[in-house]
Amino acid sequence: MTSHSGIAPKVTAVLGPTNTGKTHLAVERMCGHSSGTIGFPLRLLAREVYDRVVAIKGAKLVALVTGEEKIVPPDARYFLCTAESMPDREVGFLALDEAQLGADTERGHVFTDRLLRARGRDETMILGSAALKPMVRALVPDAEIVERPRFSTLTYAGAKKISRLPKRSAIVAFSAEEVYAVAEMLRRLRGGAAVVMGALSPRTRNAQVAMFQAGEVDYLVATDAIGMGLNMDVAHVAFAGLSKFDGRRQRRLTVAEMAQIAGRAGRHQRDGTFGALVEEGPGAFLPEEVLAIEEHRFPRLDHLYWRDGEPDMTSIDALVASLERPPEPGVLRAAPPAIDLSVLKRLADEPWVRDRVRRPAMVARLWAACGIPDFGKAGIDPHARFVARVFGYLSEGHGHLPHQWFADEIARLDTIAGDVETIAGRVAQVRTWAYIAQRADWLADPAHWAERTREIEERLSDGLHASLTQRFVDKRTTALIRRIGADAGVLPVTIGAEGEVLVEEHAIGRLDGFRFTAEPGARAADMRMLLAAAEKRLAGERARRAAALVACEDAALSVDAAGAILWQGHAVAKLAAGRSLASPRIVVHRDLDCLDKPVREGVAARVTRWIGATLARKAGGLVRLAEMARDPAATSALRVVAQAVEAGAGLTARLPIRAAVEALSPEERRQLRSAGLTIGALDVFDARLLKPEGAGWRRMLLGLRGEQLPQAPDGATVLPRDAPAAMLAAGFRPLGCQAVRVDLVERVARAAHDARKGRAPFAPDPALALSIGLEPATLERLMVELGFKELPGDMPRWVWRGRPPARAVTVTPVPGNAFAELAEMVRGA
Repeated sequence: MTSHSGIAPKVTAVLGPTNTGKTHLAVERMCGHSSGTIGFPLRLLAREVYDRVVAIKGAKLVALVTGEEKIVPPDARYFLCTAESMPDREVGFLALDEAQLGADTERGHVFTDRLLRARGRDETMILGSAALKPMVRALVPDAEIVERPRFSTLTYAGAKKISRLPKRSAIVAFSAEEVYAVAEMLRRLRGGAAVVMGALSPRTRNAQVAMFQAGEVDYLVATDAIGMGLNMDVAHVAFAGLSKFDGRRQRRLTVAEMAQIAGRAGRHQRDGTFGALVEEGPGAFLPEEVLAIEEHRFPRLDHLYWRDGEPDMTSIDALVASLERPPEPGVLRAAPPAIDLSVLKRLADEPWVRDRVRRPAMVARLWAACGIPDFGKAGIDPHARFVARVFGYLSEGHGHLPHQWFADEIARLDTIAGDVETIAGRVAQVRTWAYIAQRADWLADPAHWAERTREIEERLSDGLHASLTQRFVDKRTTALIRRIGADAGVLPVTIGAEGEVLVEEHAIGRLDGFRFTAEPGARAADMRMLLAAAEKRLAGERARRAAALVACEDAALSVDAAGAILWQGHAVAKLAAGRSLASPRIVVHRDLDCLDKPVREGVAARVTRWIGATLARKAGGLVRLAEMARDPAATSALRVVAQAVEAGAGLTARLPIRAAVEALSPEERRQLRSAGLTIGALDVFDARLLKPEGAGWRRMLLGLRGEQLPQAPDGATVLPRDAPAAMLAAGFRPLGCQAVRVDLVERVARAAHDARKGRAPFAPDPALALSIGLEPATLERLMVELGFKELPGDMPRWVWRGRPPARAVTVTPVPGNAFAELAEMVRGA
């Protein structure tokens, strides 16, 4: 898409409102060059202009390239494409239509990429609204800006009921359900209407427009796709509502969006009018909006959305990182996560995907699969499952989708039975298979399947056109008609006390925490619209739950043995290894990706405060030790002891750090005791972390860094030597054929030292050992470990022989806190 010549191509930005002939000018300019490409926002618009250029240049020289349809003759020189499908080839002329869509949250990054990188060899044209002017100045400073005035006058005609709309009117709605409702009312009141939506195939759309253009019907009902340059003889545009769902939330249209749609009224020198269906309420125009539309004065764009157009394909993580990389400071903003990136991140969490994607070629193949559009608007979960299945086939064997599976799926769609919504749903589904068939290396015989899907789409389109021209009755449509002009297009979504989600009394799934799960029966074709409506409308409920989480009492939060942080029984975050054992990181659960970034950050802050307070209560000694280990004012001895015990989650053998322990001052020993530490004869430990609750925290924190400790039975004091938890790391010191809990080892040690008189022989009281459950051989081994020697005789008598000599050990220093001289001191002890 870039120029390959050494001469900088001419770049012209043609800006202005609708009905200024910008597209017509681009077509004329392209036909004056030896080759050219124009990128459009809609498949319908690309097809319309394709037909026009074919009439000028002939079919052999003109190509149509969209995601679902490719007509590319061998000698093609002029390419009419959707923006996403613009080929990377040198052409004399290149144009990008509706470039202001770079500010769109869903597709903006595509248009911004084309604006920045797509160039013709000799000439480039950027077509868009006047609001784009600052962006062109900032991003394409060498572009010549040409502002074109509207050919005719656009005037506000006030609010008119559907029954009083003038002929040659287009009524614009913002959902398929509302379009059908308005069309039904017009059929009853005025004899019928043509229907135009972006989701229709070009064949259906052309047939519907032909009815309107020929005067068979006097009214046209359309979605906002009508605002993207589709040319029809419309005298008046009426808005059924002034809000729409933009992929993330329900919001009021911007003035620029209103003007884009209203500008379809009038053509060339014929003036046009616009208005609403109601005089008051959310569906009515404000005076300042009317003035801005009539005088073509709109706020200038101050940013466009950007995403790396040439992402790093060396690995999955590199791909995700490059797609999430923010732009350089300026007018570009990071694009909100699109569905392809959301699907990629879901698949990246699957172990089988990572096992198969180890080469750049497979990364590219995975990313191509994630780019399959969600034509049916099924929602992220069903769509991600479908993409996972497709990629599973693409990443095994010959890398082709199974012939029989593909054949069965499209054969299932090859029927025109059912109502309008059913057939429209099949058209959306067959578009997905048509998209797959256009991928050259996804099928063993892609040309055959491309033709087969085209035939099915044409049959469905003909059936849909026939259904749209007949009377259709639907209870949901009737209910929607009653709401026209109020809050049309918003289906009532109810969430029960147990999380059940209902749309117009249809149970379609559950909202558990922040995750929406569809009911198995809700995946039938006649429920897809309801599923999509629910997923779109749950944003408010999720935001409410997030606010409740942030404001909740500490008792409402908990953490499980794996480190998952739960709220109302649902995982909202998890702990991960941090800079120290006592400072784990908080990772917000991916179920919360549906929340806006500031809301997620608020949740993360709340969870962070809770885990900090909880660790201070449940494992406060570790927190204190971590502070001591990193205190630059502390001595080397104190830092080494604190770090060793903190690294062992409140427990370490004394011998390896004996030199540091003996170097502690009385004040430092007091500090350690105040932190809950016991400096025992054999071990240094926090006894609170050996009890069942404390031991659970130890296992969980150590598990964050990959150290899995077996769990001892609650209340156990002595274990058999072959028990899984019979190890020092689990809090039990192996001695002979038993393992004894280290705090009880210290009790026996203290009792022995209290019983002896210097180095005089003595007999320890066996009552304590018996109460703990120590066998005689275990006690003998312990006494030896403590530095006592058994004297010969009939009665067991012991004598103190002094501490065993220290072994040479290696000390792992805390970065910045343990110094070489201390390590040397320990090694030489």
